[in-house]
Amino acid sequence: KTKSYEAPHPDPDAELNPHWANLPKELLYLVVERLESPLEFSAVCKPWRCVAKDTLSQYAKMIAPMLMICEQKRDIWNLYDVAHNKLVNFQLRLPNKRFCGYSKGWLIVVDESFSVNLINPFYMVKGGERANSTIRLPPLHPPNIRREIYSKRCDYFVYKATISADPVLNANDCIVAVIYEDYCQLAFIRLNKDTKWTYADQSIDKRWRLIREVAFVEDKLYFINNESRLFSFDITTLSFSSLSLVQHHFGPNNLSLKGYLVDSNKKELLLVHKYYTKEGGRRVTKKFRVFGFSFNQCDWIEKTNLGDAAIFVGDNSSLYVLASKSFGCKPNCIYFNHDRDRVNAIGRDGVYDLGVYNLEDHSILQPYTTDVKALLKKARRPSMWVSPKFLL
Repeated sequence: KTKSYEAPHPDPDAELNPHWANLPKELLYLVVERLESPLEFSAVCKPWRCVAKDTLSQYAKMIAPMLMICEQKRDIWNLYDVAHNKLVNFQLRLPNKRFCGYSKGWLIVVDESFSVNLINPFYMVKGGERANSTIRLPPLHPPNIRREIYSKRCDYFVYKATISADPVLNANDCIVAVIYEDYCQLAFIRLNKDTKWTYADQSIDKRWRLIREVAFVEDKLYFINNESRLFSFDITTLSFSSLSLVQHHFGPNNLSLKGYLVDSNKKELLLVHKYYTKEGGRRVTKKFRVFGFSFNQCDWIEKTNLGDAAIFVGDNSSLYVLASKSFGCKPNCIYFNHDRDRVNAIGRDGVYDLGVYNLEDHSILQPYTTDVKALLKKARRPSMWVSPKFLL
């Protein structure tokens, strides 16, 4: 065998050829902008890494939400770009658990000690973990709850969770709110301020139970209960006496309906109603309606057109984006994920009730490829919407 000779280079990162590291930046920008993921590009050498990082800073906010899908292989999750109908060549190494929420770029999950953990999924790529990727909160110890029931499925102890602000960038303003079993009650904790959770006392007010959805808007936490009543709670007072009924029962008494509270990022509260039927034992989504809450009229007003906006809904995460600022995202559409609600296992049919609903013509598209459908069918954990922020 002939051993090739490699001359020493001043830049230790440019091991293959010094000319690769010295290519004009203008050319490198043209290359990286055409790549599906800049991660492999950034690993070549320092100059390429700098170009990839600059490009990401310009386009990070333009990436549409993606579906995070668990692989059969333990602790590996894939990303499906539904806007472009393709699997991204990028994997996440995350716990093989059910995540009860995704908010402000952070996943929320409960571990075996019933501690609530915040995980930034894009700090934890396959092959490594960055600092500040996980924030561990105190364990949940609500009164009068039989925790042993959830000892083997602790990640289902919290039905849904959300946060008010980024826990790293705005830690002093970050409040974590969770809806926990058995009766879907509310608890919250303030980062950097509280050492234990505060629980809504349902013995004082029964309205603190059977909560289905929560959302933060400005300084208030809004939630709807099983009767579709809307309540607000002023998080600045920290007094449960500030609970107020904002709107009485809204919507038909229809068991084949599910509601999602969505923060529109414009200080507006939205309610998305999903209607479905049962066909051959399967749940099939048929249509959506969207309502915006009028604080002047104290009532929900139907929105027949979202304009440039698109909404992504699911039982563990719901997102609102502007289509013009999200590559490939369709405006005036609702992207919906297969909901498992409070069921702790995915059925033998896997994940199937998902698609894109056009609010204008009421059509439903299912752009999912055969490979993605096969991946979803094999998944034993619910998939969920995330907003990718590739960090270099």
